[in-house]
Amino acid sequence: MKFQLETAAGHYLFTGYGAGYVVVNGVRYEKSVAVTARRIIEDWQVESWEELSARHFEFLLGLAPEIVLLGTGARLRFPRPQLTLCLTQARIGFEAMDTAAACRTYNILCAEGRNVAAAVLPETGSGGAGNG
Repeated sequence: MKFQLETAAGHYLFTGYGAGYVVVNGVRYEKSVAVTARRIIEDWQVESWEELSARHFEFLLGLAPEIVLLGTGARLRFPRPQLTLCLTQARIGFEAMDTAAACRTYNILCAEGRNVAAAVLPETGSGGAGNG
């Protein structure tokens, strides 16, 4: 699916997503990425859901967001609470959702001027949509 939305120059936004990829500002990524309004982290180094560890969330904490969105691929999955404990202790909001929903929610929050970080695992299987 492609997104069309007006935004301030210099902000990173999801402009599409599909089976096995996300698109940020017109650039396609087929691996997991972490995104904030001003930064894209291509080396978030999570190849799969099963690989997620506390250090991945500690890295996101270092981005100093007010909320973290985790896109879990084609289907919604919840990480074990001990993995996200650092976010809870720092009073950082956390939401897990499928990657498509995380992309859309991130764009909305970013457009509202919120300090949001999205870490997404590309969708796999038949859960994705459209062109990027």
